[in-house]
Amino acid sequence: MAKILIVDDAAFMRMMLKDILSKQGHEVIEAENGKDAVEKYKANTPDLVTMDITMPEMDGIQALKAIKAGYANAKVIMCSAMGQQAMVIEAIQSGAKDFIVKPFQADRVVEAVSKVLSA
Repeated sequence: MAKILIVDDAAFMRMMLKDILSKQGHEVIEAENGKDAVEKYKANTPDLVTMDITMPEMDGIQALKAIKAGYANAKVIMCSAMGQQAMVIEAIQSGAKDFIVKPFQADRVVEAVSKVLSA
């Protein structure tokens, strides 16, 4: 299956996503902020990234832009809480392929990941 980088400053969210994606047979790498995400992306070149928007050190939009600058074909799905529409629009304009609203349902995560991976 795919190698997926999960980026979220909340360990609980990473654990939930890892659980959902591992059950689908994906290999999961974790990062806890945007800076960490950019470094892990360079080191592992994953097939897909799930990226939280609000994080310390470097937020998800900055990390998305940094990854896309070096890897134009990077596939990134943004994860955001309700009410962050402006940020979601900016993320899509910056190259995100999809977004998942938190708290997320497992089937929505699986559907988004499958759709973006097969695109």
